[in-house]
Amino acid sequence: MRILLVSSEVDPFAKTGGLADVAGSLPLELARLGHDVRVAMPKYGVVDEERFALVPILDEIIVRLGDTSYLTQIKRSYFPKSQVPVYFVQNHSLYDRAGLYQENGVDYRDNDVRFGVFCKAVIWLLKALDWIPDIIHCNDWQTALIPIFLRNDAEVVSADPALAKIKVLYTIHNLAYQGLFELDSMKRLGLPLSLFTPDKLEFYGKMNLMKGAIVFADAISTVSRRYAEEIQTPEFGCGLDGLLRHRREQLYGIMNGIDYSTWDPQKDPYLPVHYGPNSLGGKTRCKKALQAELGLEEQTKRPLIGMITRLDPQKGLDLVEESLEEIMGWGVQFVLLGTGQPRYHEFFEQAAKRWAGQISVNLRLDIPLSHRIEAAADIFLMPSRYEPCGLNQLYSMRYGTIPVVRRTGGLADSVTDANDENLAAGTATGFVFDDYTAPAMREALKRAVSAFQNKPLWRQLQRTAMAQDFSWQASAKKYEELFLKMLGS
Repeated sequence: MRILLVSSEVDPFAKTGGLADVAGSLPLELARLGHDVRVAMPKYGVVDEERFALVPILDEIIVRLGDTSYLTQIKRSYFPKSQVPVYFVQNHSLYDRAGLYQENGVDYRDNDVRFGVFCKAVIWLLKALDWIPDIIHCNDWQTALIPIFLRNDAEVVSADPALAKIKVLYTIHNLAYQGLFELDSMKRLGLPLSLFTPDKLEFYGKMNLMKGAIVFADAISTVSRRYAEEIQTPEFGCGLDGLLRHRREQLYGIMNGIDYSTWDPQKDPYLPVHYGPNSLGGKTRCKKALQAELGLEEQTKRPLIGMITRLDPQKGLDLVEESLEEIMGWGVQFVLLGTGQPRYHEFFEQAAKRWAGQISVNLRLDIPLSHRIEAAADIFLMPSRYEPCGLNQLYSMRYGTIPVVRRTGGLADSVTDANDENLAAGTATGFVFDDYTAPAMREALKRAVSAFQNKPLWRQLQRTAMAQDFSWQASAKKYEELFLKMLGS
């Protein structure tokens, strides 16, 4: 198959979150399965042209949106150590900015045009290359205009009959971010007002790009089986649950994978000591090293609870805020890494002062430290209100760090609760709670703290967790099956 993956961010070229990890791993696995896979993304100012050896291949692709024309250029690189090409859409005024989507927490006001130009330039790129894919795999609202343009833009529809035959998979990584713009954006994007109806792009008086992609894509997927079910409910549907129920026959859930060449305690370059399921003493040495690094009391018999998270209400921080005093009374240690809302920064800074030596708060992004926390922590806390997929619980299991999670989205799909039945069956990998309440979270966390004191039981949990396979190879095969199903329909 010919497959084009389109994403607003791709690791290692430009990244703000988990979407870049998906776009940086899935194409390589699909290529290993024998497919002709290519990737397209914007050429942001942060993309290091020299490091990645970008070369110009098309000097002039003119994109018309409404009454305005935009000149774009196309550059090409390859994923490191591979032959999978990445095409970059360049327009200095649109993409050479300090951030990918926003600055100082404020979205760029012209994001509709920025990603509208990107989406249409990708379509014209295919014509210029004379390479028409069987599948275009679009991701999140920034690429939602591709199925909308392919099915509705008069210029695109008349340009080449082959474009209309391309099947489009639209993947929702987080339904909460939908690409909402005012009505006048329809004109700026050159979209006919006939699309501004409740069964297409109109959403409570605004234009909703994600809604349009759900309507016009051939299939829709999201990043875990449980999340695909949850978004069809009013609680998690963000106003689109009715449309998603309408399209449920074309809605699929495929769990994200992780890159075990990057996340592997047996060869992780960021760790002071390497270890595996049969050499877990190395994990204890990693714990001692992190305690010394972060100014925590060097006591290996105290459970160390880790959190690496965006400081946002979605991530269950209100439950932690309500519970922290009781949790610290259990004699545990706690380490936090992440950034986000100022109120949480202030709360955790005060907590670090109050429980000096027991709590380490690190309000920054720090990839090497994130690896060391995963290796050193005994328990990983992830009490999300909702979690489309989640990656840290997957990293944690590979590192023998036992996750405590809420039963939602990808957390529910990936962590098996350590109840009596699952422990007896040898399938337990963590501790799971259901109700989104502080008492429910504390009860699960207390079960984990208690289990930590039972060394044979804890070793069993660690080894079972470390044996789980959440590789991209497994996920890529499921995408391959879905693509073949789409082409057969």
